[in-house]
Amino acid sequence: MKHYRHLFSSKQKHQAKPRFKWRAGMANFLLSQALLWGGGAAIAQTESTAPTESTETLDYGELLQDIRQNQVDKFILDPETNTAQVTLRGQTEEEAQTIQLLNNNQELLAALRENNVDFEVVPSQDHSVAIAIFTNLLLFGILIGGLVLIIRRSASMQNNAMNFGRSKARFQMEAETGIMFKDVAGVEEAKEELAEVVTFLKEPNKFTAIGAKIPRGMLLIGPPGTGKTLLAKAIAGEAGVPFFSISGSEFVEMFVGVGASRVRDLFRKAQENAPCLVFIDEIDAVGRQRGAGIGGGNDEREQTLNQLLTEMDGFEGNSGIIVIAATNRPDVLDQALLRPGRFDRQVTVDYPDRLGRLAILEVHAQDKKVAEDVDLEAIARRTPGFSGADLANLLNEAAIFTARRRKEAITSSEINDAIDRVVAGMEGTALTDGKSKRLIAYHEVGHAIVGTILKDHDPLQKVTIIPRGRAQGLTWFTPNEEQGLTTKAQFRAQIAVALGGRAAEDIVFGYDEITSGASQDIQMLTNIARQMVTKFGMSELGHFALETNRGEVFLRNDWFGERPEYSEAIAQRIDLKVREIINECYETAKQIIRDNRQLVDRLVDRLIEEETIEGEDFSRLVNEALGQTIDLQKTASVV
Repeated sequence: MKHYRHLFSSKQKHQAKPRFKWRAGMANFLLSQALLWGGGAAIAQTESTAPTESTETLDYGELLQDIRQNQVDKFILDPETNTAQVTLRGQTEEEAQTIQLLNNNQELLAALRENNVDFEVVPSQDHSVAIAIFTNLLLFGILIGGLVLIIRRSASMQNNAMNFGRSKARFQMEAETGIMFKDVAGVEEAKEELAEVVTFLKEPNKFTAIGAKIPRGMLLIGPPGTGKTLLAKAIAGEAGVPFFSISGSEFVEMFVGVGASRVRDLFRKAQENAPCLVFIDEIDAVGRQRGAGIGGGNDEREQTLNQLLTEMDGFEGNSGIIVIAATNRPDVLDQALLRPGRFDRQVTVDYPDRLGRLAILEVHAQDKKVAEDVDLEAIARRTPGFSGADLANLLNEAAIFTARRRKEAITSSEINDAIDRVVAGMEGTALTDGKSKRLIAYHEVGHAIVGTILKDHDPLQKVTIIPRGRAQGLTWFTPNEEQGLTTKAQFRAQIAVALGGRAAEDIVFGYDEITSGASQDIQMLTNIARQMVTKFGMSELGHFALETNRGEVFLRNDWFGERPEYSEAIAQRIDLKVREIINECYETAKQIIRDNRQLVDRLVDRLIEEETIEGEDFSRLVNEALGQTIDLQKTASVV
């Protein structure tokens, strides 16, 4: 009763619940099951051995008298239970009566012989002994099984405690990644550097003979999806040596010292299997710069990093262990991790260029049915800034569109839809409101015509009013990958084009009818204008940086805020200059819309009719209307 009062008492309902003791609970469960089985079997045995009662019964004396008077028609003896089934004259077998016999039945047997009674001996199938034996064995087995379970659970808990500090690295004696260097495309410079690692592992004497040392570590740096992990798999596949792979997050645990123990265990196993490769993916999870957190304490992550630094710099010469790590955040890594002797080489794996994208598309198109008229080179030109993962996803989306449309092969139509899907999202429902549709068309044509007329802007790729994702309309431009640097005129052209949509709304519908569709454009152009003033020195404020690097995001600077290194007067002049640049570019965009108002109206009508205008068609219409060729050089790179 105390237990139930404790559970249901309103005064103690907020107290902590007692912890369940699983061992005691398991023992109680096993005991109750054993008693249940044993009790059930005993009851069954008792019921099976109890004599069957009938409505009319004979005693032993009456039975002898009936036999001597020839009233017994049939007598069936059961020696197992020492009972008899007696059928009197005029009765059927169903009406037979059961009588319990004496231990000594010589007189009864003599009477049966003298009166020639039909006599049979039929032993019954009595399983009482077997049931008793089975019940005892079952009870014994349950108890033994429960003890074994408890012992194994205790041993498992002890082993888990002992294995807690062991490395979780996946180990392959002969790495069967299924990936070779021929399967990796678009990163030829990185492949060339990493190919030396394979040579180091296969022919170390070739380098040690002339005094060269095998590099201890190689750091793959690059944005997500560019193929860093794929390169590590290719190295393992080419080298054919033992391969350890682990993620940086698998080192760090909530218990202090576990991460360092796992690092020691990993490198101990690597020493036992040298020469080998150790690949640490996302090393920034454990290699982040020390002292960045609040208080700067030597926490679990820092202890793990300290042990990693010690292990990497503590190898004996030419031990044959090469550590390869990958990260997309090299700016947050500890400097001690990047010095020679630990990561001797840093290989940058950047976004592929046009030729690299073409090579990647050719690799991923090998296992897909692509129509002969699909131009992979044209796709490569249309996808600047795509990573290898993006291109693989692009062809996969195209294959999904093909299967959905029940076509035999991927065509240019599926490729175009896949590009739009990857860049902007799923195609939405077309607008039915005529006013909203025309307003969006003017907005997008405003972007497109300003970008087409300004010679310093990138060429137009496509303009559409088909909703995708959260956007009601989209205008794409193809950036020039070969340029590398951006001029002041190009920055101003980007701002003017971003304001082209708002300028068209302002001129055509009036200032009171401008919409929120330019919110992202305004955010982007404000960032460009501020960088022109504070970072690139493209204003009258001077050729010096007014924007300092924020450093790493993890609490060191941004958490507490950082005071600018300039006065309030300079900050006010920065704001005024940013506003001046934006206003000048806005006037440029509005002037282009005013000067070409009739052309804008015709382009809007066509866009509403066709919903999408390709860049070449749009530029041709503008050139025909203006009577001159404005952007031959820009359209030369447009697909």
